[in-house]
Amino acid sequence: MNRREFLLQAGAALVALGGPVPAAASSGKRRAEERPPGGAALRTLFLGGDVMTGRGIDQVLSRPGDPILNEPHVKDARRYVDLAEKVNGPIPRPVDNAYIWGDALEELARAASDVRIVNLETAVTTSNDFSKRKGIHYRMNPANVPCLAAGRIDCCALANNHVLDWGAAGLAETLERLRRAGIGTAGAGPSHREAESPAVIEVSGKGRVLVFSFGSEDSGIPRDWAARADRPGVNFLPDFSARTTRRIAAMILNAKRKGDIVVASIHWGDNWGFQVRREHVTFARGLVDAAGVDVVHGHSSHHPKGIEVYRGKPILYGCGDLINDYEGIGGRAEFRPDLGLLYFVSLDAASGTLSRLRMVPVRRRRFRLDRGSEEEARWLTETLNRQSAPFGTRVERDREGRLSLRLI
Repeated sequence: MNRREFLLQAGAALVALGGPVPAAASSGKRRAEERPPGGAALRTLFLGGDVMTGRGIDQVLSRPGDPILNEPHVKDARRYVDLAEKVNGPIPRPVDNAYIWGDALEELARAASDVRIVNLETAVTTSNDFSKRKGIHYRMNPANVPCLAAGRIDCCALANNHVLDWGAAGLAETLERLRRAGIGTAGAGPSHREAESPAVIEVSGKGRVLVFSFGSEDSGIPRDWAARADRPGVNFLPDFSARTTRRIAAMILNAKRKGDIVVASIHWGDNWGFQVRREHVTFARGLVDAAGVDVVHGHSSHHPKGIEVYRGKPILYGCGDLINDYEGIGGRAEFRPDLGLLYFVSLDAASGTLSRLRMVPVRRRRFRLDRGSEEEARWLTETLNRQSAPFGTRVERDREGRLSLRLI
């Protein structure tokens, strides 16, 4: 979140408060006893949006790192804890590793997903080599990696605008620490070859899930963060052209085997705004048509965006934020930035087509995920329906506040 508007919001909030490793493919395994509803005929994926476990969240975990920040308005990460507490009340310190997941852990267990994927928008490092061109730098103490393991995350997409906040050394440590924790990675590496390689997740009795991670300049990724043959970096999308689509299709088809499920996790677009860019729509559909992608997992927006089902394949244009320390910053109330969704995508194992898509509303409060209220679930339902109608989809809410996608 390195936009100028964020800095202005943070500065205003502080005034109100009264003060200033890598391998070509990473892999993970989900335990065999976990079964999605419907048994072996379905493969169920949990998809989360941006997960930011640095800064204030890092400070309330059991092993807080160096709190010193290099932001224009905020110089100490503990100030973000103060902001959150001013709005929502005291946060216990230290919290255990499962704390940040809150009520989401029950929902994750209930869904029994085969694979859990998030976009990790935080470097995991003690490096002090911060990017001087950027105003916001996210990092988590490597000793706090167990907070990701507590959510039983299988794969972190890393092609985003914060993974290199702390330089090449910070990226290398991030990759190594996640590898040690048994968490697969995609979208960043010591060279372009590793950065473009998928995470390969073996699902016992059900085959493989391949996760490719991409990031674009319109999400705030500097062009010189692109990995090269002799330089670490991210799997950077130079544009959304047909030429880029063909290049990616060749790469995916070269890696894909019969029966594989392919996820394209893409960090793209602005932080705020429901409008989906036409080039994003064309690109996402092109990945389905040319590359055989089964799920497009979009993120970067701080709020959920519209959903499309194209030729039986779900396209999530923006999954919104899942975990962060933004409480108390203020502004952008029209987007309800405290709300998020857990996405559970169930695919037919034989064809990879969508069988069902369920979503669970959550609210970020005191740095943990609470189940969304009836009013919050209603707001998310109405918002998703407005934004998804042009794509021919809508959501319905059940008595417990969970959402399900329907075709119009």
